[in-house]
Amino acid sequence: MSAIKYIPEPFRIKAVEPLKMLTRAEREEKIKEAHYNLFNLRAEDVYIDLLTDSGTAAMSQAQWAGVMTGDESYAGAKSYFRLMDACKDIFGFGYVQPTHQGRAAEKVLMPLVLKKGQLAISNMFFDTTRAHVEMAGARTIDCVVEEAKDPAKRAPFKGNMDVELMEKTIKEHGAEKFGLVVMTITNNAAGGQPVSMKNLREVSQLCRKYGIPMCIDAARYAENAYFIKRDEEGYQNTSIKDIVREMFSYADLFTMSSKKDAVVNMGGLVGVKDAGSPLVLGLKANGISYEGFVTYGGLAGRDMEALAIGLYEGIDENYLRYRIGQAEYLAAKLDEAGIAYQSPVGGHGVFVDAAALFPKIPYTEFPAQVLSVELYKEAGIRTCEIGSYMLGNDPDTGKQLKSDFEFTRLALPRRVYTQAHLDIIADALVSIKERAGQMEHGYRVTWEPPILRHFQAHLEPIK
Repeated sequence: MSAIKYIPEPFRIKAVEPLKMLTRAEREEKIKEAHYNLFNLRAEDVYIDLLTDSGTAAMSQAQWAGVMTGDESYAGAKSYFRLMDACKDIFGFGYVQPTHQGRAAEKVLMPLVLKKGQLAISNMFFDTTRAHVEMAGARTIDCVVEEAKDPAKRAPFKGNMDVELMEKTIKEHGAEKFGLVVMTITNNAAGGQPVSMKNLREVSQLCRKYGIPMCIDAARYAENAYFIKRDEEGYQNTSIKDIVREMFSYADLFTMSSKKDAVVNMGGLVGVKDAGSPLVLGLKANGISYEGFVTYGGLAGRDMEALAIGLYEGIDENYLRYRIGQAEYLAAKLDEAGIAYQSPVGGHGVFVDAAALFPKIPYTEFPAQVLSVELYKEAGIRTCEIGSYMLGNDPDTGKQLKSDFEFTRLALPRRVYTQAHLDIIADALVSIKERAGQMEHGYRVTWEPPILRHFQAHLEPIK
């Protein structure tokens, strides 16, 4: 009998959505029709959808009740002011503007702080942030700590910035070349790994020393705060809300996809600490041009109402204990089976080490995409590749880049799946592991767009 403990849900289920399971033959045909790109599948042909934790949460009864009270006025809606009150209370920023999602916040902000020829440093850029930096004409540099690059190494706060490397990089290029430092919390590209408060503080001090603005990519800020409370000395008796306030106190700017830790299906935020900053006028101008008026930012009033409620639900400690507990339960099942992943497990899912599972498949044939396809064939599970396929080609040379990781991300939607679903996922991975040694080849790209290729590209198996 397994000794793995499952954290019970701090809620009960009020509504259900039917699922269907296709036969294996049907799934093999569906993934072929999708050109072996999981994004091209119809959701109705997926049994367990772990493609992303973005916008896939189950909203609470309080949020659905809020939907019915949303003020749909074009300008100055009361739902907007309710959202702003929640943002000021939780984040302590002087100016916050809604957007329809996180990459919209990046589109509004990045051209204001970066220009052609500049550089931006991060503990690790995720795909859309990297793309918006490059679209602004700048280039990215990742300075994640070395421990993160060894998935088997169990260490706390593997999402941290390597502060010594960051300062060395700034001195090497010259501080005037850098337009921005981005701290991604939790560090999605490194496996959902948390960032410590100490590291945020040290990065902030370096930014001030060299006059570079610091921006938090805050999609999973609440999960990061939970890790700080649980694992960082001195924070065990601090509330999640107070931890969040301190985290944001070290930044000048933030962007947020609210579709993650704010537990809503649509929404984003962009913030400036100093309400008197000239950046505010730029944000308003870009917001009006790209997103609609500044008091709705591409969101319906009902979305802002649900977001105002979700910001508080997302920092509830009982919910966060269950949320992180789900990932830890699935990770423990993989430990039993000897399947490698980015360890210890991060906040929003399990990042399986596909390079370790398929050692014969080179990065140019995308081992993590191989595992993603096999999981769909095996059990109708849709996941996402976080590796060389997602990283894409060098924007200057066009050559395939080699990622530090070849992860298949099992992103867990919030308040959606049960223990039985997690057991099915673990069993499917065990079945794939049993035949993994026979797999020597992966996929080649047959068509790709010029940017963010993994969303649309076509692939074919290499025979």
